Amino acid sequence: MSTPINLNKVKKERNRASRKARADENAVAFGQTKLQKEQLKARAEKIARNLEAHKRET
Repeated sequence: MSTPINLNKVKKERNRASRKARADENAVAFGQTKLQKEQLKARAEKIARNLEAHKRET
């Protein structure tokens, strides 16, 4: 007789593998390096400062 297989464990492992694969695909498609994130943040801060400096006094 063969050993019994716990189907819950098999199902959970299959779900983990599919989530990991989807996460890897998203990391390639949408991922940014730390340097890129810092550059975007700095650019946004500069734009905000520039906009604030050009507001009219009321």
